[in-house]
Amino acid sequence: MTSSLQTDLTRKKYVALIPAAGVGARMGGAVPKQYLMIHDVPILRYTVEAFLASPLIEHVYVVVSAYDAYVDDALRGLDTASYKVSILRCGSVTRRETVRNGLQAIQSKLDPDDWVLVHDAARPGLTPALIQELITRVGDHVSGGLLALPVVDTVKRLQDGKLATISREGLWLAQTPQMFRHAALSAALDAAGEVTDESSAMEAAGHVPMMVEGHPRNLKVTLPSDLALVQSYLAGTPE
Repeated sequence: MTSSLQTDLTRKKYVALIPAAGVGARMGGAVPKQYLMIHDVPILRYTVEAFLASPLIEHVYVVVSAYDAYVDDALRGLDTASYKVSILRCGSVTRRETVRNGLQAIQSKLDPDDWVLVHDAARPGLTPALIQELITRVGDHVSGGLLALPVVDTVKRLQDGKLATISREGLWLAQTPQMFRHAALSAALDAAGEVTDESSAMEAAGHVPMMVEGHPRNLKVTLPSDLALVQSYLAGTPE
């Protein structure tokens, strides 16, 4: 990163908000998936450390349930060593509620136009380079933006016993971080019903977020088969 670019970006405030209150039922593990180990390191720790390694991120907020028994061990040392990590015990049963509660908890620390990068706890393949790409590409875009992958495979839809091929033109697979201004995202989530990501709430509020191409390594660990793939990425050289 050039010094002039870094100076321009650091005039704005960027914080990470990581919803980590989920139980990861589809993984079928004994602990929530964000606390599964990869190379003897909890998935959540990889995720947090990616943001800590970015000079553009001022602070990292991890939102867990009030009864979370794992987060202190998973992040031990990070909050005291860097003074950049806070654990918010206000998570709820849905992603929307968890993110909204987190935004409310940090409201006094941010201006309405400061940027919040919401990132899945179980995407440990994120890198500082991807964070920088998202921030620089989105810039001051009024609707914010998100990392995503363009669909390259042929898409089929099976519905009511009928199979159809769907055009992949313009189709993207959403990733995170999803980056929006604090006030705009808070208002969108207040107005939205249940949504699976923050971009959906912004879209429902009339925004058109920018799509920024991400990377396959930034996959979400959802099923047991995802672990081996993300292990291979984390064992290699960060991109």
